[in-house]
Amino acid sequence: MAQESKDQQQEPASRRSRLNRESVLRAGVELADQVGLEGFTMRTLSQQLGVVPMALYKHVANKQELLEGMVDLVWNEVTEPDAGHGWKQAMRDRAVSLRAALVRHRWAVGRMEAAGRPGPENLRQHNAILGCLRQSGFSFRTTVHVMSLLDAYVYGFALQQKTLSFETPEESAAAAAATHDAESAETAARYPYLLEVVGELAKQGYDYDAEFAVGLDVLLDGIEALRGSWHSGGTTPNG
Repeated sequence: MAQESKDQQQEPASRRSRLNRESVLRAGVELADQVGLEGFTMRTLSQQLGVVPMALYKHVANKQELLEGMVDLVWNEVTEPDAGHGWKQAMRDRAVSLRAALVRHRWAVGRMEAAGRPGPENLRQHNAILGCLRQSGFSFRTTVHVMSLLDAYVYGFALQQKTLSFETPEESAAAAAATHDAESAETAARYPYLLEVVGELAKQGYDYDAEFAVGLDVLLDGIEALRGSWHSGGTTPNG
């Protein structure tokens, strides 16, 4: 019994000694993936790690710094755009990768551009997208247009996906079928086009990946067609 008690006392100390900033941040990401930010506190994180809450403050100053570090880990999962692949392919790869990261870490939707101190991965990503577009011949003002358009699209799509009640085309078809079956003849007469959509979704479902790709291609093709008419301005860092 005495030996067992001694082991129990040593285990938390050993666990605390293994903690570092990165392990705390990664544990935070894992917990937020499980419970969302609504159930995320320093106390719940310390319980998951098997330490007292004060042990966390040796590695992060407060919850805000913890969340900023967690967001930076999400940024680390995003593909960095490479001008060598062509600006359009680079922007497509980056947008698809950013949305995929937000699907994996839904708590991060709405926090990727939040106020606070940006981490090194955040800065690296933003510098990379700016550099890719500028090196591809985009003016400063056009680069701002492109960043604003793509960010609004990716973040907006991720938010919509987060709030809708289905995950797969099959689940969306089942939900649409239930709605369609419940509609009355009066409702069908009042909202015929809406009911048409619901009826078609009941057959085919809604595929997030496919719809995201269609919208992204429309944006990129539109940028290519309109960029020449947008006002130019600014100079490259080298001249």
